[in-house]
Amino acid sequence: MIINAKIPDSLYQKIEALSQKENISMDELISIALSNQMAMGKQYLEERAKKGSWEDIKRVLDKVPSREPDDYDKL
Repeated sequence: MIINAKIPDSLYQKIEALSQKENISMDELISIALSNQMAMGKQYLEERAKKGSWEDIKRVLDKVPSREPDDYDKL
């Protein structure tokens, strides 16, 4: 897949320099960086999920009134 993205010249130059230093293509370096960022995002969400509890969720849901939704909220 091809993605066109606008990035600042300074970032482009850093990517270009690092790809040359590591002897890999810029495409490969960008793919690695995005993959790492996605993995970190998943790890972050998993850590946040561990801090929650079903009891907390139930406490929040218990505050929701038990009634039919308004017409504009119905599926």
